[in-house]
Amino acid sequence: MRKFIVTIEGKQYEVGVEEVGAVSAPAPVVTEVKPAAPVSAPAPAAAPAPAAPKASAPVNGTKMEAPMPGMIKAYKVAEGATVKEGDVILVLEAMKMDNDITAVCGGVVSFKAAVGSNVNTGDVMAVIG
Repeated sequence: MRKFIVTIEGKQYEVGVEEVGAVSAPAPVVTEVKPAAPVSAPAPAAAPAPAAPKASAPVNGTKMEAPMPGMIKAYKVAEGATVKEGDVILVLEAMKMDNDITAVCGGVVSFKAAVGSNVNTGDVMAVIG
């Protein structure tokens, strides 16, 4: 049996998984789940973050927030473009699916999350003003 520490929503659990060899056997089964003792490891060196959202002064306009966690895959309009309500402004990849994000109102688009960056639910991806 192999043991792993799995982190779910910030809580760590120790999980035992039966190891299956070359012999045909049923799929691995989780045999025990219990909270793991706190792990004190040295803090990893800070890895360079992917292109971070632009830091700028507050902008007047309607915020386009991420409806779900995912990665900004592509912009469908240029920065500063004028859009109408319902126009697709960007593609958000979530769970291996492309989701078209449409403008909730008309105006000029200002992106706040770079292509390739990850966003969480509620993060501001763009502002339409």
